[in-house]
Amino acid sequence: MIIDVPEGKDPINYVWGEMVPGIGGAAATMALKVYSDSTLGLREFEAARLRIAQINGCLFCQDWRTERDGEKVEDTFDEAVQSWRTTDAFDDRTRLAAEYAELYATDHHSIDDVFWKRMLTEYDQREVVELSMCIGSWLSFGRLNRILGLDTA
Repeated sequence: MIIDVPEGKDPINYVWGEMVPGIGGAAATMALKVYSDSTLGLREFEAARLRIAQINGCLFCQDWRTERDGEKVEDTFDEAVQSWRTTDAFDDRTRLAAEYAELYATDHHSIDDVFWKRMLTEYDQREVVELSMCIGSWLSFGRLNRILGLDTA
């Protein structure tokens, strides 16, 4: 970790909540709103989120499982996300969520009309915007945690 965190403090809470309270608090609010206000289905939400976590290498994010109404994805879901191209555990929406997350994070210039045609067959425009905002949040904040070493303490 490259940030000096006072003894006894949780690194993520300290950096996000205390170090830069104006920005950190706003970022934390956005990060939490993605979870509390998303209307996306749990499986597609988690497929995109976990794919970003895998790409970022954020250990905290990879270990996290979103819970909705007392339900979480199955324990092997992260393995299915890793092999999103070939897994039989995903429907078309879930597979597209993982694919979109990967493209968004690693090769956004290759997102073309052919991809959008497939995406808009499964997702309406509002859902595409919501998923894009979620992915952007996870990419940014998970990468911040990983780069600063907050997820390894």
